[in-house]
Amino acid sequence: MAKGSTIDDYRVMTDEQLTLAVRDLEKEIFQLRFKSVTERLDTPTEIKRLRRDIARIKTLQRERELKKENANG
Repeated sequence: MAKGSTIDDYRVMTDEQLTLAVRDLEKEIFQLRFKSVTERLDTPTEIKRLRRDIARIKTLQRERELKKENANG
C-alpha cells in the first residue's frame, strides 16, 4: 500500500489480500529494524506508520470475523 493508507483503502481488499498485506508489512518492518541497527534510517517514523497499518488491517480482519460469527449464530 502507498503511504498514508487508511482503513477505507483496506476495506475493499479481500481477506486473502489483507493477510498478504500484513505479511508484507511485517517483512518491511523487519527490514527497517535491521537497517536501523546497522545504519541511520531515512524516515524514522516509517516503522511507526507500518505498525499502525498492521493494526488497521488486523482490526478490520477482527471486525469481519465478528460479523461472520453474528451472521451464523
